[in-house]
Amino acid sequence: MTTTVTRRLRPPDGYHFSRTVRSLLVVRHDPCGRLADGEFWLSARTPEGPASLQLTRTGAELTATGHGPGAGWIVERADAIAGLRDDLGDFPALAACHPLVARLAKTFAGVRFPATGLVFHRLIRAVLEQKVTGIEAHRAYRAMVKHFGEPAPGPAGLLLPPDPEAVAATPYWIFHPFGVEQRRTQALLRCAVAAMRLERCGDSAEATRRLVAIPGIGPWTAAEVVRTAYGDPDAVSVGDFHIPNTVAWALAGEARGTDARMLELLEPFAGHRGRVCELLAAGGIAAPKFGPRMPIRSFARF
Repeated sequence: MTTTVTRRLRPPDGYHFSRTVRSLLVVRHDPCGRLADGEFWLSARTPEGPASLQLTRTGAELTATGHGPGAGWIVERADAIAGLRDDLGDFPALAACHPLVARLAKTFAGVRFPATGLVFHRLIRAVLEQKVTGIEAHRAYRAMVKHFGEPAPGPAGLLLPPDPEAVAATPYWIFHPFGVEQRRTQALLRCAVAAMRLERCGDSAEATRRLVAIPGIGPWTAAEVVRTAYGDPDAVSVGDFHIPNTVAWALAGEARGTDARMLELLEPFAGHRGRVCELLAAGGIAAPKFGPRMPIRSFARF
């Protein structure tokens, strides 16, 4: 029996729907979601079963429609997924302390942090994104989702995120043709085993503690996950190849920066440090480049 649940949401003035929800999808094509013509779809494995969420923007309203056994759960959380539970708090006052951050905060004032409440789906992407280019990681993600390939509820033709139990039971050599080497595969399998405990975490801090206790998961991966699953605006991706340089360049005019220097420069924005990093990325701010780009490889050929 098909279950459908509908709810209407009222975003604040100036809310930017597309920019807010786009971060939940892999660029170009995501088998688990779609954004086009003011309509957003996302499939999920909720605590109540598989579901798909449809968010439609009509004038000043959002209509949230859930499909599948988990429809009630995902529609109840639709406002968080749309970023409507993201509270800017004292950020406007903090942003005013730096002219560039103040300008970006004004330009992207309608963008909010989504909070899906779903850890393992984002964790798959974060593990696959470790130490490789985005093109490599997203290619592997699409191949992995298609391999596990369960249809999501609803009419959008989406696939569900991989089932953690199925992932945990899959040997390494299945992942190799996706372009995922043994190190990332082993981290992914450990995460799949711990998925149930991770999904039960009460907040971002607890999830971070549990994540970094898993071998192969460090602060970078944990921050990438909790920023999406919990909408944590303070989560900084320590260990990133680009972000320390971007922050040093944007906030201090220094072409290169370390993680320690990045955290020092972000300290005045405590509580919203991740939000500042996201604003810099949205504004296209980048440090000068002095070397060749990282090559795009395929571990499937190794």
